[in-house]
Amino acid sequence: MSTFRTPQVILFSEDVTRAAAFYAGLGFTETFRVPTEGEPIHVDLTLDGHRIGIASVASSRADHGLDPVPSGQRAAVVLWTDDTAAAYAAVTAGGAPALAAPHVWLDRLLIAWTADPDGNPIQIVQHLPTR
Repeated sequence: MSTFRTPQVILFSEDVTRAAAFYAGLGFTETFRVPTEGEPIHVDLTLDGHRIGIASVASSRADHGLDPVPSGQRAAVVLWTDDTAAAYAAVTAGGAPALAAPHVWLDRLLIAWTADPDGNPIQIVQHLPTR
């Protein structure tokens, strides 16, 4: 059996530039772009050693024969933080939709939900101090 390494999640988007800019605004750093100039069909971004990709719906269809769904809650990006309330307030103030305000879950996590420009949910979560 093959040995796998370096897993990555790809999100499909109708507007790769817009989606990549959104994630860059959350602190992700662009590490790969095709083409290197002009309108991209694919962008990879990393944060804290984790990589996500943004792939063009049209390119995925034309180049790879896929039929991706371009919007909705197809996957979730989870971002850990030390202050869920402040992070949620900043992201939603920047225009991201408010899906669920910060709330306690399992008595040990503070979780809030927003979404990226393509509707992929983003969970903002922090560990609460043990009681």
